[in-house]
Amino acid sequence: MKNTLNTLINQFKREEKAYLDLKQKEIEDPSIGENRRNFLKKTALGGFSLAGFMGYSLEDTLAQSTINVQRASAPSQLMITDMRYVLTNVMGGTAIIRIDTNQGIYGLGEVRDAGDVRYALMLKSRILGRNPCNVEKIFKIIKQFGGPARQAGGVCAVEMALWDLCGKAYNVPAWQLLGGRYRDQIRLYADTPEATSPEEQKRLIDFRVREQGYTWLKMDVSIGELKGKKDTVVNGKFWQNENGNLAQWGDQRNMMSYANTMHPFTQIQITEKGLEHLQSVVEDVRNMVGYEIPISTDHYGHFDLNNNIRLAKALEKYRLAWFEDMVPWQYTEQWKTITNSIETPTTTGEDIYLLKDFKPLIEQRAVDIVHPDLASSGGLLETKRIGDYAEEFGVAMAMHQAGTPISFMANVHCAAATQNFLALEHHSVDLPWWENLVKTVGGFKMIEKGFATVPLTAPGLGIELNEEEIKQHLHPSDKSFFAPTKEWNELRSHDRTYS
Repeated sequence: MKNTLNTLINQFKREEKAYLDLKQKEIEDPSIGENRRNFLKKTALGGFSLAGFMGYSLEDTLAQSTINVQRASAPSQLMITDMRYVLTNVMGGTAIIRIDTNQGIYGLGEVRDAGDVRYALMLKSRILGRNPCNVEKIFKIIKQFGGPARQAGGVCAVEMALWDLCGKAYNVPAWQLLGGRYRDQIRLYADTPEATSPEEQKRLIDFRVREQGYTWLKMDVSIGELKGKKDTVVNGKFWQNENGNLAQWGDQRNMMSYANTMHPFTQIQITEKGLEHLQSVVEDVRNMVGYEIPISTDHYGHFDLNNNIRLAKALEKYRLAWFEDMVPWQYTEQWKTITNSIETPTTTGEDIYLLKDFKPLIEQRAVDIVHPDLASSGGLLETKRIGDYAEEFGVAMAMHQAGTPISFMANVHCAAATQNFLALEHHSVDLPWWENLVKTVGGFKMIEKGFATVPLTAPGLGIELNEEEIKQHLHPSDKSFFAPTKEWNELRSHDRTYS
């Protein structure tokens, strides 16, 4: 071990000298600006404390000894050296990835909530040795391995981490790399789950509006509310699970379940009695918050466009902000029919991957608002492109988000850089430890009075992990913490998609 440490120390000394020589050369370069020159002069290499690494393997020693090194980067010399992950307990298992480099800076990304981290790990062999600042080039290499919804999680996680790295390398916020910002604060809408009673619903809403200061809410208007109420649903019992529920998130292995049957194919209908009850649910919430606060809706159930139109018309007098995901996003013509039939705005998109599949909805104005989830839509730059394209057709953009502070802040930077943005979802309002998973660079408050702060000077995404807090909220299925992932290093396929 002593020989290994001596080797490492000598290696680090050589790297430090080479890096300092490179930095000095850049300082003396007459073509660089004065601000960059002053920044280079002020930065110094962090020291290594090797005494704590006696029990580590060589690979772990290298990873641990460079993880907290903060130094001015030489962006053209950056190279990806590793990818590791930790599985948090957010949303039933949300993975954060870390992409390391040869210069001691790293980038953070996130696989979409409840998505498999292996979607990201399979990309490791395809990005090792590449310069992370070539974001679009790497994205074009890996985007073929993404797909709708959580299948896109790996590609989007890598893209997030690359922008974080690139921002750190050039010492600018991610929004600056996207073309600049339109706003300094990002309006949030607070997801509000279904409650077991009107009293519980009032408690949840009061917490969001009066205590937290949110100015936009979202609620479910689900046929789950009609459980046990006679003559409110037609053909519902056939689709119930063993607990008597119409469970929208059922057994993924049972492809014939209610959860896995697209809306047009269930032949479930809501009766007039059922519509009256759902009206009363929305009316109660509207009376609690008044008409100044927008209320969006979601998770109605799996029934066809005709019943969606009936439901929307029954709720029109409450002036809801939007109806979300009424039918699957793939059915552009059905969306167009619904949008043209109702007064309330319509939206979909949280499961759409890449701009190309948003285009039919936008070009045909089949929805009033596009609603990408940045952890599925392709990452920061692709989501900005989606928003910009929608703007050309007079379509607004809201953003779906249900993950950790990593994807949250990626959304904040994208929303800051996109003009037609409306509001960003915050899905973890009721988790008191959620914000503590990270530390903001410079100490800015991440969320205040229902708005997210756009970091004006913090580089990259503007956050670092609070490792001790994350260790307290690991998912029970995987208690590892950024463990080595050597088994994903080797590229074993020829990925070209044409002959």
